[in-house]
Amino acid sequence: MNMIETHDLCKQYGTTLRVSHLNLSVPEGSIYGFLGPNGAGKSTTLKMILGLVRPTAGDIQVLEKTMNNANRLAVLRQVGSLIESPSYYGHLTGEENLRIVQTLRGVPERNIREVLQIVRLDGQFGKKVAHYSLGMKQRLALATALLGYPKLLILDEPTNGLDPAGIQEMRELICKLPGQFGMTVVVSSHLLSEIDQMADHVAIIREGELVFQDTLEALHSRSRHHLALRTTNNAIAHHLLAEKSVPFQEEEGYLILPILSDEITAQLTHFLMKNHLGVIRLEERQKSLEDIFLELTGKAASL
Repeated sequence: MNMIETHDLCKQYGTTLRVSHLNLSVPEGSIYGFLGPNGAGKSTTLKMILGLVRPTAGDIQVLEKTMNNANRLAVLRQVGSLIESPSYYGHLTGEENLRIVQTLRGVPERNIREVLQIVRLDGQFGKKVAHYSLGMKQRLALATALLGYPKLLILDEPTNGLDPAGIQEMRELICKLPGQFGMTVVVSSHLLSEIDQMADHVAIIREGELVFQDTLEALHSRSRHHLALRTTNNAIAHHLLAEKSVPFQEEEGYLILPILSDEITAQLTHFLMKNHLGVIRLEERQKSLEDIFLELTGKAASL
């Protein structure tokens, strides 16, 4: 079962298509990382999924129901979200802020204490939210999203602006939600390093278009080791490698080969030199996840 599915989802502002024919599939029980550079269309997409922005074209299914005006409120009762900056009443305590939401949503009063414990704010009962640190405000926002113990939790850049300790704390809280409460979590970010430590499924968008969607493991597989070979005449090396049935591709003056055993590598270099071809450089390389992210989103994209 997919908790979210979008089909050819589009959003156009004026003549600009900010989200273009997006097809997302969010598996149940996953932590789904939604990645892209700043301005790629992540927040716009999440707002459309929540019914806060009307799509220009395409359709959205949340919890196996089509998101529309008729059933939007029924669907959202099972969804928690944190989009952009958290909202709160600064002159009230965290518990008092949660009590307002608890009353509006009609959830049990005991949930207030429980979610404060989950986000580790249970020791701050008498403190006004105006005196909270940024990390505490983010945790209160997460508590608000968790108040009804939703099946689906959507978080838009929840670590934005936090210091390293706050980022780690938020990450730990998010990671335990599927296992402890059976929630599916969608978390957006422009930082691949953050998603790499949280998610098990990943989608990457560039200028509103989906450029990758699969498991995190599949993304990691793109960073496999390879050999980079540079010779005195790569054109001749093409024919010699083909003669030995060694697969390769050319990239920025290097011939990119799969990882070979030491014995086969020695035999290959001997074969090239025997055919009067000089080996200028032979090195083992591995692309980092950041390199892969830049390739997918465009090298000029901001991380």
